[in-house]
Amino acid sequence: MSTPRNDVPRNNDLPERDGGPRQHPAPKQRATRPSTRGGSKPRRGAAVAGTRPGRPSRTTRPRQAPVPEPQRIGRYRRWYGTLHPSLQLIGLQLWMPLFFIVGFCLCYVFAFHAPHPHDVPVAIIGSDPALPAAVQKALPGEYVFHVYDSLAVAKRDVVAGTMAVAYDPATNEVFKASAHQFQVASLVPVTLSTVLTAMGVAAPKITELAPLPAYDEYGTVAMYVMLAWCIGGYMVAMFIGIMGGPLRHRTRMAVIVVGGLVISLITNTLAGPVVGAIHGHWIQLVLIAWGWIVAIGLAVNGLSYFVGRFIAAPAMICFVFLSMPSSGGAYPKWFMPEPFAWLNNVVVGSSMVEMIKHQIYGVGPGPTRGLVTMACYAAAGLVLMYFGKMWWEHRRIRAILTGRTTMFQDAQNANREFLGKQRDAELERHGLTSTETGTLSVLRDDDWEDERVSGDVFMGGRDGLETESTPTGRIPVVRSGSAQRPGGTQNGPRNRPAPRVDDTRAPARPDASGERPHGRHADR
Repeated sequence: MSTPRNDVPRNNDLPERDGGPRQHPAPKQRATRPSTRGGSKPRRGAAVAGTRPGRPSRTTRPRQAPVPEPQRIGRYRRWYGTLHPSLQLIGLQLWMPLFFIVGFCLCYVFAFHAPHPHDVPVAIIGSDPALPAAVQKALPGEYVFHVYDSLAVAKRDVVAGTMAVAYDPATNEVFKASAHQFQVASLVPVTLSTVLTAMGVAAPKITELAPLPAYDEYGTVAMYVMLAWCIGGYMVAMFIGIMGGPLRHRTRMAVIVVGGLVISLITNTLAGPVVGAIHGHWIQLVLIAWGWIVAIGLAVNGLSYFVGRFIAAPAMICFVFLSMPSSGGAYPKWFMPEPFAWLNNVVVGSSMVEMIKHQIYGVGPGPTRGLVTMACYAAAGLVLMYFGKMWWEHRRIRAILTGRTTMFQDAQNANREFLGKQRDAELERHGLTSTETGTLSVLRDDDWEDERVSGDVFMGGRDGLETESTPTGRIPVVRSGSAQRPGGTQNGPRNRPAPRVDDTRAPARPDASGERPHGRHADR
């Protein structure tokens, strides 16, 4: 009779019974790996996956990220945290009006308080040096004359905005384009006429190459439409950056694209058919505005990852405070001081104004410059989004690991706790109290008292500025229509609530057996 070997596992398909011995031999550690060239037998001498040849396998340990140092709170922040939570939130938002004051003074007031011409290009037909010499002597550094051999080419450059005006000495005629620059068309011909009169030449004839329509007498429609597009684009992305930090790129871009289309439809409808400042070109302007709003939104969205809730500051600096004076909509770049004259080449406002004027009036350099600028801002926004998302996640993980918070987060948490306490106090004034489960219970008459009797007109009472009790008083508790009060048949307000066992929870009602119910919901 043969005896079975103990070192060979026995295959048994029968289920194991309870109470019987269960023997599970330990699996032998495999030192080789299966061959990849057919067959299920392992190759001899093959190393186990994850180990180096000739070295024993080691258990890999997960790499632990270094924990940054804990946050250090300064003396000013500790003092600021002792203020009223609402006062903390107000104080942390006062940077916005301060930023507006500084921005308006340094950009708008500085740029527009004394616009003065400098290096204004003037096209002159022929090589007559008399007028350039006289202008340079009377107004040094203000005008630069460019000699043209063809009057047609000079007119084309005036309409395109390359030249301010063109002067033909043979016919004593000045050509201007008011649709491109109303200020230039109004000031430069008058200056040239004054110089020519002083030289003994008759006043020149003024010829208009691109007049302004009656519904845009001073040529400011393009500037204000551009401003509406810029504000709409950066505000959509600004709120996404402030409140949509965890959102994916596709979600953010979808909001920007859809929001840009809505803003484009609204602004062009109001400026065109409703107000009447623009006649025609509605579809073209909608597409132009949509592209610009999306480009601005992508750029602001990319910046929001790096500056957080302060995204309004760089957004308004780039697309409002610097873009407005440098756009050439109010005054041309030849009248603006530095750096606004140079910024005319890179800000979105100048390209947008030129595209609007070219589409409506047929003046300006054409749409090529605007499309290139639009693509550059959109590409910069996509790059900032790609790297900004990674940097934002790294900063978020670091804040979670160290428990790092900002002053604004501390103020929000403190204000949330204060509002919760204020809610409980308001309920208490009306004879109600909130439980842990969120339900309301009625207080006893002895527990209800309105203590808002102190304070003054400046500081208010202990819970607010209102020092008088509310006119409603205690809220009566009304039973349901089908239930009746014990000892009576009428249904109405219950003036005195049932006595309570403690100060925080309603009394428990006995069940049918006369015993008090138990559990966390026994008092409901």
